[in-house]
Amino acid sequence: MNQDPTAAEHPVEAATDVFLAHRNLLFTVAYELLGSAADAEDVLQETWLRWVGVDLSTVREHRAYLVRICTRQALNRLRTLARRRESYVGPWLPEPLLTAPDVAEDVELAESVSLAMLLVLETLTPTERAVFVLREVFGLEYGEIAEAVDKSPVAVRQITHRARAHVAARRPRGAVSPAEARQAVTAFRRAVETGDLRALLGLLAPDAVLLGDGGGVVQAAPAPVVGAESVAALLCRISRLPVSLTIEQVNGRPALVSRVDGEVDTVLALRLDEGLITGLYAVRNPEKLSRMTRETALGR
Repeated sequence: MNQDPTAAEHPVEAATDVFLAHRNLLFTVAYELLGSAADAEDVLQETWLRWVGVDLSTVREHRAYLVRICTRQALNRLRTLARRRESYVGPWLPEPLLTAPDVAEDVELAESVSLAMLLVLETLTPTERAVFVLREVFGLEYGEIAEAVDKSPVAVRQITHRARAHVAARRPRGAVSPAEARQAVTAFRRAVETGDLRALLGLLAPDAVLLGDGGGVVQAAPAPVVGAESVAALLCRISRLPVSLTIEQVNGRPALVSRVDGEVDTVLALRLDEGLITGLYAVRNPEKLSRMTRETALGR
């Protein structure tokens, strides 16, 4: 195997260059497995600490090797988080992230990082989640995934089939284009700002569900709000509050962001099924909104 003399003379610099070249990919993998940017950043730090000690001349595929390290660290953290979430106050929602417009143009990636899909992924086991993300979102080969999750390629194929069926039964029905999503959110914003109950009922599916995540720190619905009338009645109250509402790109989709005195107060993401809003995800936990002041890149 030919060894890069520069890498041999400056191993840390070479390792840094390779890591930075794949950082966005690694962050997205970790975030899709954990639903938390803060935990994803911790996983990246752990991945870097292990990567910097590797002799690059022995690594055939840098990308696959880094993904393997990152996935294993994320799986370890995911099992810890599962225990922590058992004591979480109220519904738990993923941490929302501002995303660049080009993420929305990648329909597959935009769907995979949407809050609706991240909640679907929460219903998988940690290994199923890792296998699904690595195969269905990033297109890794079964052999690469097998090394990352410590399973045989045959087992990975079986897990992929099971996870794919599980997700298909729960994912939003019908693909939504970026233009359709923005049109729906624009109409929704107008109805919320004006407190137009009739307009809201026309946008919401009869069985629409709103989940509010305050983390026990700020006020939020302690349990799911079910039914178009109940959800619409709750939303109508927003028109009477001193908040400003903007439409911003969150997790690859347009979402409603409310601010009070310039500070992000709530991120309200929507799930669309066949033209109607079936899911509303209101993230209010301040810890999950602290990163909304700066854009975090999500990409392959």
